[in-house]
Amino acid sequence: MTTYGLIGYPLGHSFSRKFFTEKFATEGIDAQYLNFEIPSIEEFPNIIKNSPELRGLNVTIPYKQQVMHYLDDISEEATAIGAVNVVKVEHLDGFEEKVMKGVKLTGYNSDVIGFVESIKPLLKPHHKKALILGTGGASKAIRYGLEKKLGMETAFVSRRKPDGSPHKGGDVQGTERVFTYEEVTDEVLREYEVIVNCSPVGMYPHVDECPALPYEVMNENNLLYDLVYNPLETLFMKKGASQGATVKNGLEMLHLQAIASWDFWKK
Repeated sequence: MTTYGLIGYPLGHSFSRKFFTEKFATEGIDAQYLNFEIPSIEEFPNIIKNSPELRGLNVTIPYKQQVMHYLDDISEEATAIGAVNVVKVEHLDGFEEKVMKGVKLTGYNSDVIGFVESIKPLLKPHHKKALILGTGGASKAIRYGLEKKLGMETAFVSRRKPDGSPHKGGDVQGTERVFTYEEVTDEVLREYEVIVNCSPVGMYPHVDECPALPYEVMNENNLLYDLVYNPLETLFMKKGASQGATVKNGLEMLHLQAIASWDFWKK
């Protein structure tokens, strides 16, 4: 049977598996979607070699960057983002491959598609700058979407300073401005009115946790977007909403990126 799947670690509850299993059943598609929970990216080649019916994979934490080393081709947009969350698996006779003879692996990024389409309706003309909480693979797609697709200025917020940088607000590392959470002052939040949480803080079962921000200075000008969707309303969102901010979780983004994944696999 034609197979699609998800690689990551840990996987736990999988939105993707539920989404595609229901899609295949509803549309009469003879295919299955499996979770491939691997503790190391070094096990990725074994998935390809041991799954001859595999035609596509989604990639989640923590492998969106690591998987790129194994791919034969990467889309221009995914290359610019620096992260891949969709892999198309093609069987081509005589193809000079990296992982397996006759198998071509192509990487794409559908996170940016899902994010941009889901946040766009909420943006107001005064939303010029955004803080991105977290610096993992998902945050790279969010930054690309905010800057290249939506024309916003961005800065990252990280638990630690960039290596070797002095301790001062908003250090610049390459083309990235990076704050620590301690440096996100009232003044910074008034400047960066959009806040996107790309970290797992607040995800089930840690529902009583939230990013350490001065929520008390937020107001109706702020937009808080949480990539977390379990729970549907995180503490991050609750605290923002209590101050009048607009809030949204990542569920619609997941739906949209899943649809885009299917488009990549079938094209």
